[in-house]
Amino acid sequence: METNLEKYKNDLDKLIKEGGLLSFAMQSECFPDEFEKIWKEALGVEYLDFKKKIPDFRQGYQSWYSEALLCVKQLLPDRLKDFTELYKPILKRKGIDINNENYTIFDYLLGLQARRDLAKQPIASPDAAIPKFTQQLEIVKSINRRFESSLFDIKQLAQADLFNSELDAARELNKKGFTRGAGAIAGVVLERHLSQVCENHNLAIKKKATLIDYYQTLKDNDVIEVATWRFIQFLGDRRNLCDHDKKREPTKEEIEELINGVDKITKTLF
Repeated sequence: METNLEKYKNDLDKLIKEGGLLSFAMQSECFPDEFEKIWKEALGVEYLDFKKKIPDFRQGYQSWYSEALLCVKQLLPDRLKDFTELYKPILKRKGIDINNENYTIFDYLLGLQARRDLAKQPIASPDAAIPKFTQQLEIVKSINRRFESSLFDIKQLAQADLFNSELDAARELNKKGFTRGAGAIAGVVLERHLSQVCENHNLAIKKKATLIDYYQTLKDNDVIEVATWRFIQFLGDRRNLCDHDKKREPTKEEIEELINGVDKITKTLF
């Protein structure tokens, strides 16, 4: 069975490879003649096969960015702001203020250029986005290097593997009709994960905190939005059917909803 550590490494290898091709795509789009000359000389007859692998940057970047963003958010949160600012548009910037320094990848996707009114010389052109994407790719590569560092803390990855195993056990119990036991296990996983999320964000929690304390603290500190807060409340109600409500037995369907919901939270909230 593939561990979370192996999964992250494989996903990162794939992202880095795709990022390299996107980098080639930008260079080819900005400097087509120079790009073709250099690589034809370097590859000879293999150039045509190489060219076929190069994607259209505007078509491939958004999916790459979405996946890379999740990896940076979970594994290198200190660089998340740097990563996003290389992409997003600068909202307060005016047209006359656009230059190569504040040109972003978002501008590149729009094909934006800026020229001086009189000289008609470009003061910001699409190739200004090349170093911005290069920096994004280097941030993703640094995550890969972090795996190889002795300083890398694998606590959360190991915990994620444990949570997966416990949720698998809960699913088996639910299939065999042990709904309360299955729901109780899923509830414990949810509570422990939210405790870790609070720790990740340096949020103070009292010693004998409950599930409510965790998700309310996350909401009050803008870590989760109202929709996620309500979803976790719903999961808490399902958990309470197993731990507190003795008037009726929870159904298999209710516990399956609980297990799947907890699984989603543990994989999307960090």
